[in-house]
Amino acid sequence: MTFSAVVVAAGSGSRAGGAKQWRLLGGVPVVRRSVKALLDAGAHPVVVCIPQGADAEAERALAGLEGWIAVTGGADRAASVRAGLAALPAAPEDRPILVHDAARPLLGATVIDALLAALEAADAAAPVLPVPDSLGRDDAGRVGETVVRDGLLRIQTPQAARLGPLVAALDAWTGPVAPTDETEALRSAGLTVIHVPGDARLMKLTHPEDFAMAEALLASTERRVTRVGHGYDVHRWGPGGAVWLCGVEIPHDRSLVGHSDADAGLHALTDAILGALADGDIGDHFPPSDPRWKGAASDAFLAHARDLARARGGRIVHADVTLICERPKVKPHRQAMRERIAAVLDLPLHAVSVKATTTEGLGFTGRDEGLAAMATATLDLPE
Repeated sequence: MTFSAVVVAAGSGSRAGGAKQWRLLGGVPVVRRSVKALLDAGAHPVVVCIPQGADAEAERALAGLEGWIAVTGGADRAASVRAGLAALPAAPEDRPILVHDAARPLLGATVIDALLAALEAADAAAPVLPVPDSLGRDDAGRVGETVVRDGLLRIQTPQAARLGPLVAALDAWTGPVAPTDETEALRSAGLTVIHVPGDARLMKLTHPEDFAMAEALLASTERRVTRVGHGYDVHRWGPGGAVWLCGVEIPHDRSLVGHSDADAGLHALTDAILGALADGDIGDHFPPSDPRWKGAASDAFLAHARDLARARGGRIVHADVTLICERPKVKPHRQAMRERIAAVLDLPLHAVSVKATTTEGLGFTGRDEGLAAMATATLDLPE
């Protein structure tokens, strides 16, 4: 069945400690998991509602995926959904639409298939779960009146309806506050919303502790492997007054010669990540013959390798660079180098190592003819 989707990712995530849609879950941005699940199920297009000014974050989180478009969301969920629906390319009124919370990233094909099947005989559908816990009202910090839970449902997303009726229902809403979700607006408009079995893994990431639970769920369901890649790079010395090493410019009486900025440390680390991905080397992705990369900053190469890892559902967990040279002295700049690498790879500082050594006067580095760098990168990847 041909269908489209709207992913709501325009919130601030204040209860989760910040913009949760961009946070990593199992090494993958939360929003990417939601969008990819819908794309894999056949949604076209997937409209992603994002905060104003967050285009760069969306591009980075969804790099490598095709079939999605971004639109600025609204002040509340309903406004964001309206913006998402308005951004859909021309589509028939009966086009099935799935509206999903980005913050429910563990979406499986079973729920999507059930929702689309339900639309064959109903106006709309939503996945639900029973309420297993006892319920009570808060009485000024005490447990108050017990609420009977018989017949109560936990409503999840995606929520499914056809384009025309969904737009009409949202436009017709006259409640004192915005509807909490699409089912409320649809029922208010007189449409029938049936339910299909939900999935406990479709938990909504609302509080910081929810991420720990989701990580545990992923660990129990995804088969993953650890891969280690190795990189090596060499550049000779030439005229100049500074050298770039591991993303830091160091004043020096010479410069390294190369098509880009000749940052041997970042080149070696980029190759290490590509090696762990078994995805060629830096020359395959950034050929020296291409004038676009003349004088280019090498942190762009490293960011590209990072994005390739994310696109594979992987995460970089550790980076280790060794610089081999007689000069310049690396130690005074080592902390800045670690910080720059950590920033590009979105790693904590304790997961980045930069070291330096000499060759005791031996070889081309010992003769101070050039500089060499070795690097290893450790990645956690889907099997």
